[in-house]
Amino acid sequence: MIESIISISSGDLTLEGTLTTSEALPGPAALLISGSGPIDRNSNAKRLPINVMGQIATDLAAKGIASLRYDKRGVGQSRGDYLSAGFGDNIDDARAALTALRARPEINPDQVVVIGHSEGALIASALAADEQLAGVGLLAGAATNGKAVLQWQAQQVLPTLPKPVKLLMKLLRQDLVRTQTKRLERIESSTDDVIRIQFVKLNAKWFREFMSFEPLAALGQAAVPVLAITGMKDIQVNPADVALMEQAVPTPFTGHLVDDVTHLLRAEPGAASVRTYKKQARRPIDERVIELLTTWVVEHTNEHTNTKNGAHDGHL
Repeated sequence: MIESIISISSGDLTLEGTLTTSEALPGPAALLISGSGPIDRNSNAKRLPINVMGQIATDLAAKGIASLRYDKRGVGQSRGDYLSAGFGDNIDDARAALTALRARPEINPDQVVVIGHSEGALIASALAADEQLAGVGLLAGAATNGKAVLQWQAQQVLPTLPKPVKLLMKLLRQDLVRTQTKRLERIESSTDDVIRIQFVKLNAKWFREFMSFEPLAALGQAAVPVLAITGMKDIQVNPADVALMEQAVPTPFTGHLVDDVTHLLRAEPGAASVRTYKKQARRPIDERVIELLTTWVVEHTNEHTNTKNGAHDGHL
């Protein structure tokens, strides 16, 4: 496995990424897109290093699949300002990274898939109409717009809060779902890229665009095979969304719901709770998720090349 640092031009900004390659060149590759927040190329935030894309890059390389992962704008070694970036800007950056990946001499541009986790899965959905791709993989992706996702999250998180916090909220007459709704309404009515709510700066532009993005509409335009993997204990996206994706996607669709797996793609035998995220992050991604993902990527990158060469169903 060889890792190289590369620059990605996105508009007037330069992003930095890591290209991971195997020995067989030129060969298949995956563009890896991380989730929401100020996340670096490995899917690590300062307070929660989950290393989703760092591990996936290593596991894909073991199967002979190269990959490109990159720091989001304004994060790590990438230029720009994270707080003022919108969801649409993140899609533009992913397209720029895809262009850079296809242009590399180590990569066969006819054997490229896009894999996204969480927000990255939504971005991958927006790229699914690209006929040149070999496929799109959605890890813990949503099928509803961002506003519905955030409201659903609030409902799921409330039961997982510690009892003292629940008691305090009751004494203060605070309703988490209602408070969330009011905040979202304030963000929707704003026009600035960045606003303050309770003295905290929020990337309002991103929230507005995220809340209005309709994943099923994007997936309805898919021109390539789609894979969706979601954990049954995901409390940030509804596991039932995988069935909605299957109904919307007009191309070959493969969906998996993995028992005991959370939004971080780790197995958690106990009750689903964001309170266990730091503990989960110290463990590797669940082996079932990795096996389902890497097997699908190998099959579809080979199949896409064979189809380009005039064969069908992956057979010469």
